[in-house]
Amino acid sequence: MVNCCGLVSEKNEPVPLKSISVELQVRDHVASVSSCLQYVNEEERPLEAVFVFPLPADAAVCHFSARIGEQEIVAEVQDKQSARDQYDDAVSSGQQAFLLEESEESSDVFKLSVGCLSPGQKASITIVYIIELSVQADDALRFCLPAVLNPRYTPAVSAAGVPEVSSASVIPYTLSLSVEVRSSDRISKLESSCPLDPLEFLDAQHTHATVNLTAGHRFDKDVELFLYYENSHQPSAVVEAGASAAPSGSLMGDPALMISLYPEFPADVMSSLASRGEFIFVVDRSGSMDCQMHHGNDAQMRIESARDTLLLLLKSLPMGCYFNIYGFGSHFESFFPQSVVYSEDTMEEALKRVKSMSADMGGTEILQPLKHIYSQPCYPDHPRQLFIFTDGEVWNTKEVLDLVKSHVYSHRCFSFGIGEGASTALITGMAREGSGHAQFITGTDRMQPKVMQSLRFALQPAVDNISVDWTVPEGVTVDMLSPSINTLFQGQRALIYAQIKGQSSGKKEGAVTVKYKLKDQPVTNQLQFTLQPTEDTGLTIHRLAARSVIRSLELEERAEGADAENVRKRIVELSVQAGVSSAHTAFIGINKDHNQTVKGPLLQRRVPVARMVVQRARPMALQMDFDSTMHYSMASSNSMIECDDESDQTEAEPLKDPVLQLVSLQKATGCWELNASLAAVFGKTEDEVNNQKTAQVDGSVWATVLALIWLYAFKSDQQVEWQFVAMKAASWVRSQKPDSLSQCVCDGNALLGCQVTEDMLGI
Repeated sequence: MVNCCGLVSEKNEPVPLKSISVELQVRDHVASVSSCLQYVNEEERPLEAVFVFPLPADAAVCHFSARIGEQEIVAEVQDKQSARDQYDDAVSSGQQAFLLEESEESSDVFKLSVGCLSPGQKASITIVYIIELSVQADDALRFCLPAVLNPRYTPAVSAAGVPEVSSASVIPYTLSLSVEVRSSDRISKLESSCPLDPLEFLDAQHTHATVNLTAGHRFDKDVELFLYYENSHQPSAVVEAGASAAPSGSLMGDPALMISLYPEFPADVMSSLASRGEFIFVVDRSGSMDCQMHHGNDAQMRIESARDTLLLLLKSLPMGCYFNIYGFGSHFESFFPQSVVYSEDTMEEALKRVKSMSADMGGTEILQPLKHIYSQPCYPDHPRQLFIFTDGEVWNTKEVLDLVKSHVYSHRCFSFGIGEGASTALITGMAREGSGHAQFITGTDRMQPKVMQSLRFALQPAVDNISVDWTVPEGVTVDMLSPSINTLFQGQRALIYAQIKGQSSGKKEGAVTVKYKLKDQPVTNQLQFTLQPTEDTGLTIHRLAARSVIRSLELEERAEGADAENVRKRIVELSVQAGVSSAHTAFIGINKDHNQTVKGPLLQRRVPVARMVVQRARPMALQMDFDSTMHYSMASSNSMIECDDESDQTEAEPLKDPVLQLVSLQKATGCWELNASLAAVFGKTEDEVNNQKTAQVDGSVWATVLALIWLYAFKSDQQVEWQFVAMKAASWVRSQKPDSLSQCVCDGNALLGCQVTEDMLGI
């Protein structure tokens, strides 16, 4: 890892950050997060503390303040360079100053500088941000408080990069977290990856509740919360009054509207998933993929979990589609020169190569394989679906997102962040710009169910001709602030932000209508809403809307042929007006009432954050010592890869999961062959299975029916993982038109000791 000048070593030197306390307030599916960081200078000289830390990529940072003694300094949003100059001038003249800025390379990394703390002095820093909670496969709303910031891989040829952080084997500060939930819907439950005190309901309707993180938590891993409502797919509209001090006609002065829609597609359309497509799987094979998925005793290596997932994906693809698999690190390689037709031969060839995949390709450079994929011509009538698996530790996030966006009309991108510390900016950004869906696999999550949910999305018919129409009273107009909706998925939330202009003396009702085509079938979703603003929500909707506009402008600024200077000016104006962060602004606060300047040479201390202990193999590394001199050295291409637990992955271990064992035996067409390996999955011998079969039933039909019975009877809790495998199998059985199918199912139930019906099996 690259260490910058002045970092605290891992010896017993004092660290200025002592504790972090977080207050989380959730209203329906929007969260407001207030983090208070307690600093103290325990050294004998004045101190500047620098803390580089992760925040969710879609967060809108809207408040930054510092309290020293009885005095509070509230920071302002200003142009970033101006803010930096003011900070440097203040610190060099002995004034106390505070600077919070977003990384120019990645929107999920922030740097906080606390300047000129006198010996023994304490400072309390408060950062507030707001964020939309993402919807999970089981309809939970997910909130993640990221603790882990993985070092972002930077090739030696690039001088740019995300700010580096110091690391510590034991994080010397603690975290306290309190959560308050208010909802228009009944709260079912709240779960977490960390220990929680019991959930306490504050009303009889169970729409208001509080909970706290159990005391003593060391902030050494991400804190995830999963919130469940009873009617999670209920569409909603919230109108928020503008700020009284803001000019009328401006985004902050007019009322803002947030629409939440959950499109429900017709059942007859959803019952027939697509059988065409080009499926390209892109797998991170950098050194960091050789680390464990979590810290439990039974944790798989990330690359091992990726191999198991590829097995499931390959077995789940429809016959006649196209596919290819890419591995990437410091370089990239593909299984086939171009995508090939899915058949028994190509599937088996791919599976052999999957078994030997290792995390042996050095650093994490995703841009080149994406450029190569996009340079390949698409196949007519086979929409391209891109699946990207990575622990998300790259330095050129914005360049990657620009590339994905430039090809949005030729593919859909489904992204998967593996392990704690994966860049939310990269993972959510690729899915957003590629009109796909993002998933994060953290803690003890299994990769397979989340990936198979995304495969279901990929196999859904594409939604075309999406339009949004507004019906409002005379004198009122609605301006969309969100980017145009490019994609819709069954049951997944679609958010729309809008600005309401003008006034109506009469009606106070409006409606939004979303129309689209699904397999040439027109579909309409409509939602009525009131124009009357709700109770005071602290400009939350306005700031989220402003953040959405700023993100769109930042993409526009980087587009070829854009008037970059003019767009940059618009970003700064909106960021300052709304009081939210952007790539071109920063929060600056200076204690101008501090009577005495701080004298003496200034120490710099960087505060460690939790990170994965990984040394990647790099083609060339830039090393910095603790003095100010730089040393360039060539790092051996076979550098040691170190994880918390070392593991030799040169040999692929036998599959331990019975479902994966069964799936591995399935043919590309969907059938199974009757043999000893299949019988062993059922806990039987080959003779026992053969003896139960009636003479007129074909061996493959018998084997396939048994496999389906076993899955539905004994592995129903994993159905999301094997659903496509079973659909292919049932389709194959139906195509064989076997005689005595009912007797075959009856005999299978008798052999396996269960009771599964033909209807349940879909045959």
